Amino acid sequence: MLTFLAVYVLLSSLYGLFLKFSDGSKFYPDYITHLVALQCGDLLEVLGYQVELIKHPDEPSLMLVLNGRYLARIIEGCNAFSVIILFISFVIAFSGKLKTTFFYVLAGSVLIYCANVLRIAVLSMGLYHFPKYESVLHNVIFPGIIYGIVFILWVFWVNRFSKLKQKDV
Repeated sequence: MLTFLAVYVLLSSLYGLFLKFSDGSKFYPDYITHLVALQCGDLLEVLGYQVELIKHPDEPSLMLVLNGRYLARIIEGCNAFSVIILFISFVIAFSGKLKTTFFYVLAGSVLIYCANVLRIAVLSMGLYHFPKYESVLHNVIFPGIIYGIVFILWVFWVNRFSKLKQKDV
């Protein structure tokens, strides 16, 4: 538990410093959120939607406009980086062999990142086609998807690769 907390506090502090020094001059609101927004926009365009990403005039976010209709803001919390930090902290707390841990953290982080981009794109399509379900889509279904993926990755890690599993064998 202490390892988890130590890694979580360290990574969260580093991420906080990153956000503090992201002044938005090159990438708005910050590099990671900007990249997630661009990739979501590209995915939505591949799926046949016309996408505009516009700097929000009053807050650090990008406004997502789909087929001429303003749908949502993409804020720092949408980039899944905090979820990735949580994932990494857990895996390191129950680490296995160094090489296995490193590659699992890398692969899991990429999977969470990609799933998040897909999640935001699908959520945007859902908001466009079914606006009356905004609350359920945004607050229940889509957070459940991203946290469900993390939970499955954790269970797989503990059952397959962690030192806890190796002691049982």
